[in-house]
Amino acid sequence: MHSGHRPRRRTARRWWTAALAALALPLTMLGTGSTPAQAAALQCSVDYETNDWGAGFTAELTLTNRGADAIDGWTLTYSYAGNQKLANGWNGTWSQSGQNVTVKNASYNARIAAGAAVSTGGQFTYSGSNAAPTDFAGNGTSCVGAHQPPITVLTSPEAGAVYSQGEAVPLAATAAAADGATISKVEFYDDATLLGTDTSSPYTYSASGLTVGSHSLVAKAYDSMGASADSTPVGVTVAAGPTVVASPGQLGVQQGESGTYEVKLSEQPTANVTVTTSRASGNTGLTLTGGASLTFTPSNWDTAQEVTVSADAAGSGSAVFESTAPGHGKAAVTVTQLAAAKDYDARFLELYGKITDPANGYFSPEGIPYHSVETLIVEAPDHGHETTSEAYSYLLWLQAMYGKVTGDWTRFNNAWEIMETYMIPTHADQPTNSSYNASKPATYAPELDTPNEYPAPLDGTVSVGSDPIAGELKSAYGTDDVYGMHWLQDVDNTYGYGNSPGNCEAGPSDTGPSYINTFQRGAQESVWETVPQPTCDAFKYGGKNGYLDLFTGDASYAKQWKFTNAPDADARAVQAAYWADIWAGEQGKSDEISATLDKAAKMGDYLRYAMFDKYFKKVGDCVGPSSCPAGTGKDSSHYLLSWYYAWGGAVDTSAGWAWRIGSSHTHGGYQNPLAAYALSTDPDLKPKSATGQSDWAKSLDRQVEFYRWLQSDEGAIAGGATNSWAGRYATPPAGTPTFYGMYYDEKPVYHDPPSNQWFGFQAWSMERVAEYYQQSGDADAKAVLDNWVDWALSETTVNPDGTFRIPSTLQWSGQPDTWNAASPGDNGDLHVTVADYTNDVGVAAAYAKTLTYYAARSGDTEAASTAKALLDGMWENNQDALGIAVPETRADYNRFDDGIYVPSGWSGTMPNGDTVDASSTFASIRSFYQDDPAWSKIESYLQGGAAPTFTYHRFWAQADIALAMGSYAELLE
Repeated sequence: MHSGHRPRRRTARRWWTAALAALALPLTMLGTGSTPAQAAALQCSVDYETNDWGAGFTAELTLTNRGADAIDGWTLTYSYAGNQKLANGWNGTWSQSGQNVTVKNASYNARIAAGAAVSTGGQFTYSGSNAAPTDFAGNGTSCVGAHQPPITVLTSPEAGAVYSQGEAVPLAATAAAADGATISKVEFYDDATLLGTDTSSPYTYSASGLTVGSHSLVAKAYDSMGASADSTPVGVTVAAGPTVVASPGQLGVQQGESGTYEVKLSEQPTANVTVTTSRASGNTGLTLTGGASLTFTPSNWDTAQEVTVSADAAGSGSAVFESTAPGHGKAAVTVTQLAAAKDYDARFLELYGKITDPANGYFSPEGIPYHSVETLIVEAPDHGHETTSEAYSYLLWLQAMYGKVTGDWTRFNNAWEIMETYMIPTHADQPTNSSYNASKPATYAPELDTPNEYPAPLDGTVSVGSDPIAGELKSAYGTDDVYGMHWLQDVDNTYGYGNSPGNCEAGPSDTGPSYINTFQRGAQESVWETVPQPTCDAFKYGGKNGYLDLFTGDASYAKQWKFTNAPDADARAVQAAYWADIWAGEQGKSDEISATLDKAAKMGDYLRYAMFDKYFKKVGDCVGPSSCPAGTGKDSSHYLLSWYYAWGGAVDTSAGWAWRIGSSHTHGGYQNPLAAYALSTDPDLKPKSATGQSDWAKSLDRQVEFYRWLQSDEGAIAGGATNSWAGRYATPPAGTPTFYGMYYDEKPVYHDPPSNQWFGFQAWSMERVAEYYQQSGDADAKAVLDNWVDWALSETTVNPDGTFRIPSTLQWSGQPDTWNAASPGDNGDLHVTVADYTNDVGVAAAYAKTLTYYAARSGDTEAASTAKALLDGMWENNQDALGIAVPETRADYNRFDDGIYVPSGWSGTMPNGDTVDASSTFASIRSFYQDDPAWSKIESYLQGGAAPTFTYHRFWAQADIALAMGSYAELLE
């Protein structure tokens, strides 16, 4: 693992979906603590890891508190045996005297809870040898080195192998223990299903009876000291019968060059088999120049032979080459002709092939992208095989780029169909919208500070404004239904609610994707304190009122459906559609995606609900639930992209009620000026409604102003603003700056951890600004980017070996000047510092895209060279069989034991029978995690072991890396 990396988790989101309650959107990152004056004695262990390039290295140290009490203030010391010299450090105050190194805590990481850990890192130069230190001490007390888990490698089968149904799959693994331990056993898994165990070397297992389809195989080794570790997953396919196997499935060939792919058979034949390959369809500029006829014998059937495809000197586009043999299933490879210099397009296709290979585990059988290949991951989704609207939007963008590179737009259209089928609620999911009263959109409920203050009382005496767009949307589209994605889906129905599209709570027997929700209890509710619930609550699970009375307080409860939209995801879907329109137009293929563009415009029309105050109250100086006036017309719109919009109604179609809410909270990281630009200027994406296009034109201007208002003195973009202080229209502190009457909020919406800390929000958001600037040349957007890029580059390190460090956690002080559009302030009192750094490849890809689009329009050579260095560095250093990824140490996983607040006397059950009551914990209502092959890592950590390390393959990150390669090829290669 690259030293200096303190892993940041994907943004977690939280939104209210009941009529009426507070929305919160979390980030599952490490928390911060206070710094009391005195330091306690430590019982500790230290993990020490380096990334060494010969003349220098970075070192990452993880200090774990092994005692029963929290540590308030720490000093870590150790010494080197050679001439290592400190250059700089992070996540603490570093100093060196001779060979002795001292690290003192920073203000934000002084407290280490019992069983928790902090990470700190430094960069050094040296010559000669670089032996690791062994004499670590914390507050003067010797720290033991943490026991390292075994190293496990699944050596058989090969990644991408294909087997025939009924054929045994040979599994084999190597395992090595550390620190004098021995290997006690190796388990073999198919995803989370245990296949078999071997207790002696060589570790093998013959897996018979695997079903037809894709399988993700894992070996897990245990040592004599109780530590365990998983291998990297290996994807294989079981076919219905003998088949020809071809690899890779995607191949890029540059103009005037040739490329090869390999073919073999899936099983041993009884006689010679001839495999014939030919171009089945597509680009005639690609021709078969080798391997048209290949013979496989009973002895060489599994030895790959090459097929060669050559590209003519001009032209582009894809062709499908099929390899067939009598009695065997055929194999197909898509070969794409690339412009002569397009090495980064070839990288895009290579990574795209890994992402879309069914055996690699990124997709469900329905074609839905999982949040991650791995199942044990807790972030915004609390399970890896959940997914978010974010993932769907990245799928659209990935397939748009595929259309640009290959000229094939069927996959982009199909991605929209998958999203529409599974993530946009159907009429059956939202059956009572016809009862929605736009003059009274919802009943007010305050957002409260902590989960233990819930349920929040509904208060019908507080005035709410009128919804000014419901009528025009119905007129434009002829329906009362809302066309927007819900944000969270349990793809494999792991929880068992069975809220599959059009089916309210089918239950655990349902095998399809299920709509769920989690966050609902205020700014302090982290993912570790959530109670998952179905979006259609028919009181089948939970307590007597389902889960509703955990969140809102009312005299009685009705069965109801409720959905929450994540505006950044819908805006990204529009963003992807815009680029599809540009790229297909350049190819003369606009008509192939016109129907999909119409749907994107429709989604953008409904996305305007994110522009409105939660209860449609007037925007600006809105203080007091009863005092803040109800909005009329568009005066309840802030014209920014907020955290959410939500809608719901009665399950009973005769009940006669439904509701809709916007959001009062806006964050710099959620804005998307490129989407606003597309919806206001692109004729192919013009909304049908009477005021949709003009609203987005105003939003575009307002978003750019918002960035200017939030830009710190150094250049980073601060948190955001709210029209409802504390989520209940409270009185803000005196002197709070305003933006069009909305109050500056340093950390909008969620506080555990604070929403303004993650550098990923900076990279995501500025990438959209850079795309908008590249397309429009907007001078105000350029001014924001000029300052941001200078700051980001000053905090970026690329080492000689290509490893890199980019910002991770940000700390903020001060506040902006009150916004004056005619004479903006300089925000001289608003400051940012970088608390720690990371080598997160997903965030680095978004950052590289920002630099790429900015450099393409501005000509900035440092931005261009840094973008290339980041992409080259991850390509050369961080590839594995599934994509591009880096290890992450998850010290926050000690929170699996966190209690979840349930009011005294409330009791209920999850669909699998897990009890929900006042003694419940995060893990106790998710007992399915105990069957996960990675669970022993968590058990070990909770019992005092080292913080576990995982290498995650998040779908959004892999897509962003591939997109960054394609963007660089288009604009700078």
